Amino acid sequence: MLDKSIGKVKKWTDEFKTFAIKGNVIDMAVGIIIGAAFGKIVDSMVKDIIMPPMGWIMGRVDFTNLYLTLPDYDGKIVKYPSLEAAQSAGVVTINYGLL
Repeated sequence: MLDKSIGKVKKWTDEFKTFAIKGNVIDMAVGIIIGAAFGKIVDSMVKDIIMPPMGWIMGRVDFTNLYLTLPDYDGKIVKYPSLEAAQSAGVVTINYGLL
């Protein structure tokens, strides 16, 4: 059983070495950079184009300041007047405006 697992790991490392030697690592790096840029474009489109009309349709909901404060170690949840106030206090939050 152990020999079979070691054989699979050796096969995987040999395949990875072959992959890295062929120059595919550069292709993969370019793909990661393009993927990160595309992620920022999608994030901007959602925050600036899709969410404002959705908030208007849902009754003028402002998603930019919508957040959930997570409880501290004692289980207490403290209410803050704004997301900036909660973040400046160092509270852990889930920000719906960034989704």
